[in-house]
Amino acid sequence: MPIPYAIHRTQAWYRRLTIPQFTVVTGLLVIAAGTLLLDTPLCSSPRVGLWEAFFTASSAVTVTGLSVIDIREDLTRPGQIVLAMMIMVGGLGLMAVTTFLQGFVVRGTALRRRLDRGQTLDEFGVGGVGSTFRGIALTAVVLILGGAFLLYVFGFTDIAPGGERLWAALFHSISAYNNAGFGLWSDSLETYRTNSTVNAVIMVLVVLGGLGWRVTNDLWSNRQRLRRRHLSLHTRLVLRTSGLLILIGTLGLMLTESLSRGHALTGMGLGERLMSALFESVSSRTAGFTTVPLSLNSISDSGLLLVMTLMFIGASPGGTGGGIKTTTVAALMAATRSTLRGHNDVVIRHRQISDKVVLRALSITVASLLFVLGMALLLALSSNLSGEEPFTFLELVFTCISAFATVGLDLGVTRQLAPFGQFVLVMGMFVGRLGILLLLSAIWESFNRGHLQRENRVGYPREDLYV
Repeated sequence: MPIPYAIHRTQAWYRRLTIPQFTVVTGLLVIAAGTLLLDTPLCSSPRVGLWEAFFTASSAVTVTGLSVIDIREDLTRPGQIVLAMMIMVGGLGLMAVTTFLQGFVVRGTALRRRLDRGQTLDEFGVGGVGSTFRGIALTAVVLILGGAFLLYVFGFTDIAPGGERLWAALFHSISAYNNAGFGLWSDSLETYRTNSTVNAVIMVLVVLGGLGWRVTNDLWSNRQRLRRRHLSLHTRLVLRTSGLLILIGTLGLMLTESLSRGHALTGMGLGERLMSALFESVSSRTAGFTTVPLSLNSISDSGLLLVMTLMFIGASPGGTGGGIKTTTVAALMAATRSTLRGHNDVVIRHRQISDKVVLRALSITVASLLFVLGMALLLALSSNLSGEEPFTFLELVFTCISAFATVGLDLGVTRQLAPFGQFVLVMGMFVGRLGILLLLSAIWESFNRGHLQRENRVGYPREDLYV
């Protein structure tokens, strides 16, 4: 087949793709390119094979942080740079990046379809392209460079000044803002547990990345008149829910580990214990960094259950983290409150929420729960069939939630899994980062092309159902 004809066919195929389909395809292409790069001798040691490179690239693009290799020992400096670039691509919003690139591919797309594309992006919480994408990139660059400066000057002072300290500061700043959780050391940030600067910088970057550009832009735009009535409902709801989750996680971890006499926070003073619990509460939402050992022996079951809940909820729409999102939980809580009060409408902060939003929140939660349970079932079956050392149910569910919510916290399960089990985690990371409704939409549209609008015009008689 002649090369020009092949290019023409490829462009024609891209023009027929919807936004969900284009996002899935582009995500797979980025992972494939990263895999091939990481597998080269320039980027990795001989211990890293094609499978290890694929798993690492998938974890980086989905900003998860789960790894089957030692980043510092197994990746060269060029390999670490490639890893950081993939984190940036995934963290800044795979949908925003792909739509920006799609403008160069589908030049023949009609105006109506371009408008539909912008509307779809806004629905998934990323915003439009052009000036919005430039705003997202500029905000990320400023915050990442600022965090790297603080880490270099005041944080990683135990490292000799120079290139190594500079790269450590820049890499961890990129990883923190993008909620990736990748670190250059095998013990994550346990060495810096008592370093208040490192803890503060990492937590601020994680929170700002998880809030999403829409929230940070709203706060910046109203910085001169920062009053609640000037902020959008989305911003107020995200800030309130995020702050509440951080507070619940901090106090909850201190309580569960004190009552159960867990080993993670023992031997610490009150200030150090509070800072460690606060750090884990922030990081558990989607970042994956840790300053305390994380295992079944160090954290109590009640503490792990609390961490799993925080991981499943995750960050906010349009942020660099995963999970079902804070606004989803807020919408469900508001719907529950309205039901208990006997109201027909869902109201948040004196604003009526449409039924479409509530149904979407319910769909995301139910689909995510079913997907995580399916992952746990596959991991349990694969470990039984392969003769591996059996894992506890808590370990399996924790690992599946960590992968699906793109957190990256690990109880030591990931590296012990067979390739099939690790592939299940890869699928969970990919689905969790793109959004399960986005992926289902891509699959549905591929099998029902041309029939969606006809189905939407059909009306059915109403009938009550007892629940």
